[in-house]
Amino acid sequence: MLRIPLTFFAIFTCFICFSQSEDVYNSLTIPLELKTKTDAVVRYDKKTVEVLDYDKILVRKKRIVTVFNKKGNRHTNTGQGYDNNTSIKKIEARIYDALGEEIKKVKERDFTDASAVSNISIYEDNRVKYLNYIPREYPYTIEYTSEVLHKNTAFFPGWFPVDDYYVGIEHAEYEIINSAGVELKSKKQNFEDYQIKKVSDHHYVIEDFKGMKYESYAPELRTLVPTYRVAMRKFNMIGVDGINNDWNDFGKWMYDRLLTGTDDIPQTTIDEVKQLTSGVDDKIERAKLVYKYMQDKTRYISIQVGIGGWKPMLASDVDKLGYADCKGLTNYTKALLEAVEVPSYYTVVYGGRNVRSIDSEFSAIEGNHVILCVPSEDQNIFLECTSQTSPFGFTAGFTDDRDVLLVKPEGGEIVHTKIYGADDSVQETTANIILDETGGFNADVDIITTGYQYQIHEGIENETARDQQLHYKDYWDNINDLNIDDIKIANDKEQVIYNESIKLSSTNYASKSGDRLIFQPNMFNKVTQIPTRYSERKFEFKIDRSFKDVDNFVIAIPEGFKLEAMSEGKELKTNFGTYKFKLESLGDNKIKYTRTYILNKGNYPKEDYKAFRNFRKQIVKNDKTKVVLIKV
Repeated sequence: MLRIPLTFFAIFTCFICFSQSEDVYNSLTIPLELKTKTDAVVRYDKKTVEVLDYDKILVRKKRIVTVFNKKGNRHTNTGQGYDNNTSIKKIEARIYDALGEEIKKVKERDFTDASAVSNISIYEDNRVKYLNYIPREYPYTIEYTSEVLHKNTAFFPGWFPVDDYYVGIEHAEYEIINSAGVELKSKKQNFEDYQIKKVSDHHYVIEDFKGMKYESYAPELRTLVPTYRVAMRKFNMIGVDGINNDWNDFGKWMYDRLLTGTDDIPQTTIDEVKQLTSGVDDKIERAKLVYKYMQDKTRYISIQVGIGGWKPMLASDVDKLGYADCKGLTNYTKALLEAVEVPSYYTVVYGGRNVRSIDSEFSAIEGNHVILCVPSEDQNIFLECTSQTSPFGFTAGFTDDRDVLLVKPEGGEIVHTKIYGADDSVQETTANIILDETGGFNADVDIITTGYQYQIHEGIENETARDQQLHYKDYWDNINDLNIDDIKIANDKEQVIYNESIKLSSTNYASKSGDRLIFQPNMFNKVTQIPTRYSERKFEFKIDRSFKDVDNFVIAIPEGFKLEAMSEGKELKTNFGTYKFKLESLGDNKIKYTRTYILNKGNYPKEDYKAFRNFRKQIVKNDKTKVVLIKV
């Protein structure tokens, strides 16, 4: 006789009682600790995934959420995308007032049905049904149910119960019913820290979860909360079967079924790029010429159609039309490079300012962007093919320092993109300043940036004269009555160096006090923000990128004044970085201010946050150091 643990009956009974309770619609029954400092509370949420076959799954959802304010409206999750391979079998909602009295029933015909075309997409072949409900008062409770049949099993629905900050959870669960016996693989993360209960294989529950408060410098939420990811070892993407035991399998499937046969380009184009690179023996130099050719000939437009939005359009079509999305432009560039005998690899990546890697331990549909890898003896070179202005091999700020998937003929391979260290991402600011006796000044300022800091500044040269003026006035908003008198910008894409030369002036910078002028010598590169203070921090903190700031300012003192008082300087050394400034008196009635600030990337324990905050606090304080001049 099979013995079933008593805990199973206890949990099962809990589910039955919970699902039948009318109290779940009454906002007054929510435990105080769950609704304190939250925008919404998930009263009940269950996602059931029934595996009907390797190419068919049925997903049922029931979600009951009490919303307390306007910010909480987005947590109702009352929407469902669909296309030719995703059909909505059922979708409805019910809305209740604060006491749990039903005030509205929403049937499928009452949902808004709209194209899911994004602002940057020329065409997408999917649509969305969503509930556009504007509440008259808060709190209110909404119950949403849906049943959706998916024929695209490459994108297997996982479980992410904690999907935002300031949302409490009374009860949420996830269950897979694998009646077809299809072989699955799964990966769970952060279950122990959140007391996730296991009911059975692929059946988990979270209860009585207090909403999380956002903390500055916290890693991405997905790395902190419980997640359960699932994938089929044999799957189907819009009629194309695939095998996914590991990244090698998955990469080979992508190459064989998504890329093969898409890279033909006209002979006239082949002849053009061959002529362009004639006599150039170095393959990287040939790649540079071809990359520039591609940038000049094409532009980016999102086109999310085809096999799950993952198959690139034909390279011949890109050549003819002159536009494509990241997949099409990357595949086209790959075809151009093949024509001049430069090997390259289609590469899947998570693109974004936040650093996010492909999970090297769990192969599945991942990434939101595609770039191109050109292997070289020193290191892999990655090309951003959607930009008409990006320098060759430059990835800082969007695809730098993360694991990516190379799609090779023999299979997939996880590699890491370039890490830009502090010495690679430098901002050097030099200034010659003439201070006058009324407290105003004239200055010539040069800002030279590289690496990640190049990426922050790059593009200013393309703005209108008015917008450039506004940019620098905002950049130096610490200076009163600022006038921008002249702007010159040089963007050296070959060396990836950005040079800004600005002439500026102010009629009101130094403060007058009797016979004295008092001013802050760090005019052009202040740190002004101190990280938020927490009495008890909950999470580790993360600094995504390193950088270095080097400042050299020479300040001419007005005639009739002499130096009365100034600091000698300050030096700080920590695990998070270093800071040093120095003031010295030069001949010819001048003062020299030098400053170097280095911030180190890294993941740091929460116990070190106070020390980090103090480091930044000291920088803010020292950046405000003052010099006192007195009239002779």
